[in-house]
Amino acid sequence: MSLFNYIFEAKFFKLVKFNILYNDKESKARVGKIQTDHGIIETPIFMPVGTLGSVKGVHQRELADDINAQIILGNTYHLYLRPGLDILKKAGGLHRFINWDRPLLTDSGGYQVFSLSDNRKLTREGAIFKSHIDGSTHLFTPENVVNIQRTIGADIIMAFDECTPYPCEHAYASKSLNLTHHWLDRGLAHFAQTEPQYGHEQTFFPIVQGSVYKDLRIKSAEYIASKNADGNAIGGLAVGEPAEEMYEMISVVNGILPLDKPRYLMGVGTPVNLLESIALGVDMFDCVMPTRNGRNGMLFTSKGILNMRNEKWKDDFSPIDPDGTSFVDKHYTKAYLRHLVTNKEMLGAQIASIHNLAFYLELVRQAREKIKEGTFLSWKNVMVKQLIKRL
Repeated sequence: MSLFNYIFEAKFFKLVKFNILYNDKESKARVGKIQTDHGIIETPIFMPVGTLGSVKGVHQRELADDINAQIILGNTYHLYLRPGLDILKKAGGLHRFINWDRPLLTDSGGYQVFSLSDNRKLTREGAIFKSHIDGSTHLFTPENVVNIQRTIGADIIMAFDECTPYPCEHAYASKSLNLTHHWLDRGLAHFAQTEPQYGHEQTFFPIVQGSVYKDLRIKSAEYIASKNADGNAIGGLAVGEPAEEMYEMISVVNGILPLDKPRYLMGVGTPVNLLESIALGVDMFDCVMPTRNGRNGMLFTSKGILNMRNEKWKDDFSPIDPDGTSFVDKHYTKAYLRHLVTNKEMLGAQIASIHNLAFYLELVRQAREKIKEGTFLSWKNVMVKQLIKRL
């Protein structure tokens, strides 16, 4: 071990503690706890996406009390542009700005920058991009992305990486992976040279890339594992590839990443994706799907998928999800929600978003219970068949 690695690990790693409490005997699923300065995160866990410091249409009180979100996610790219670092620093960080006293994670903005394919340029130094808001030019480097996330103040911050599109050629994916690893080394070095700004510790997760190429995923997973970070992320999936290819890449990567560190699958996905990935050993998830689909009238339930614009719900006065646990399931009917959705009432989007988020959080809670009971795999197989039904 180099002197740099020794100093880095001694000073900056082990600040987030992860303990595995239960292992499923029939799959790779496990139950664990992540300890941060803002509280404990039980895994497997789903993280609602609060891109701009707001989970769309949902109050922080609802996130905490009804949905029971243990951690939410913010985005470096969007928060950097709005409200900007000056405001966040004056506020004392994102926790105080949005009045959220539980853990936060920030995505480094890599996915957003690279989705601006017509308005950005990649160099070895970093990514030059134009704001989607006003066209102004900005530069993200591995170093200043660490600085930005220090100012935002999330408990878990992510390495700056390139998320490759799907499909892409092996040669492009390989070149991109080398750039991601180069940026990772610079980001790690800068993280080691900087300090948290608000009195709570932060930790840094590297990201495995490599598109859908097994050799590149192996190369990246081995490289990321060698960094001995508190946790590791898997990026560049759920970008258009078939689900089976995604699961194959997850299996390959999780066969290499350390067993005793949490694994975060970025931007995934449907309820079925969550259950299948938990079975492969994934611990953390985030996705905009619960709120985005909810705003468009699509609801996930324990019995299957509801399209609230469907005429069949017009006079259905049963609960949205009879087996649901949130207050919206107990207080509102399908007929009422359909009325709100079809008339584009704001409350309809709110109710649907709260329901979907509560469903996702309840699904991972049940997964934890089934792993503890030793019945996860059989339960998962039954649930997968139910969750894909269109009601």
